Amino acid sequence: MTKQSARNSAPTAVDRRGFMRLAGASAAGWLALGASPDRVRIVCLLSGLPLSDPLAAKTTNETAASRLSALVQGLNQRGWVDGVNVRVEIHSTLGGPEKLKATVQEAVDLNPDVIVTASTIETAAVMAATKTIPIVFATANDPVGNGFVESLAHPGGNVTGFTNSTAEMGSKWLQLLKEAVPAIERVGVIFNPVTTPRGGRFFLDAIEQEAKTAGVTLIPAPVQKASMIDEAIAGFSGSPPAGMIALVDSFLVVNRQAVVAAAAKHRVPMIYPFHYFIDAGGLMSYGAALEIRLADYVDLILRGTKAGDLPVQSPRKYELLINGKAADALGLKLPATLLARADEIRE
Repeated sequence: MTKQSARNSAPTAVDRRGFMRLAGASAAGWLALGASPDRVRIVCLLSGLPLSDPLAAKTTNETAASRLSALVQGLNQRGWVDGVNVRVEIHSTLGGPEKLKATVQEAVDLNPDVIVTASTIETAAVMAATKTIPIVFATANDPVGNGFVESLAHPGGNVTGFTNSTAEMGSKWLQLLKEAVPAIERVGVIFNPVTTPRGGRFFLDAIEQEAKTAGVTLIPAPVQKASMIDEAIAGFSGSPPAGMIALVDSFLVVNRQAVVAAAAKHRVPMIYPFHYFIDAGGLMSYGAALEIRLADYVDLILRGTKAGDLPVQSPRKYELLINGKAADALGLKLPATLLARADEIRE
């Protein structure tokens, strides 16, 4: 059963009137130059986490194909035809840190007009390699805290793009978990401090505040190796009743099968940030709908707008997904009010 709900929508960080002024000015400048570019523009799309896990590779490749298709289609609609006045190339960074470094250097050596990155790690790698080539990140966690941009409204430099999460999501995860399992007294937060934004603090501050309001005990559960996942989750089984929150974290995405399996094995209800975990059998997720609006920004940059003048945009919509089968396996009877707000319920 699938259902769309406007109640999970969220405002963007962009000033829409300012965006339209930028778009109008760029379009006018382009028309003054004529309908055809004087050369073929090059757009490089980097995709893939620097990890060799086959499950991560499968997800990354599927996402890359979807993102590339959406980008090419969007550019076509704006007058850019792949192979005619623009060349769109995809470069895989899968294979570890050395592969990532080599792929980034290959992209930079092409001197493209725009480099599109697919993750926080890739964006950092490209920024270390060039301060002049425009960069658009498709998704990034905490771009200000990571030093990618000066501010969301005024990025500055040669970088802009789209965020996939906000710190306030932490409180929302706890609210939804408590609504699904009202009896919980403890809440564990699982994350890898090396791969989650600000070592976990980006979300933990909001979760801690919500925990005080909800009257539950918050317990961080950091893990740095896949072998630590089962033991970390096992600590929240039994009494007093507990639930868990998985943070936005590339390590957890790669190891989602192990996380979901351990949560089921130890009968610990857990909420996740991405649908990837629901695809693996997880209970529920709440996170940004990863819609791709890359073509808008790539088009503006190809027509002369500086990347640093384009504000970073926050997600337009958040989705709540619930796995009914997983709820049944945990013996949970989810409240009708929660089910009514779900964008999708999987049976």
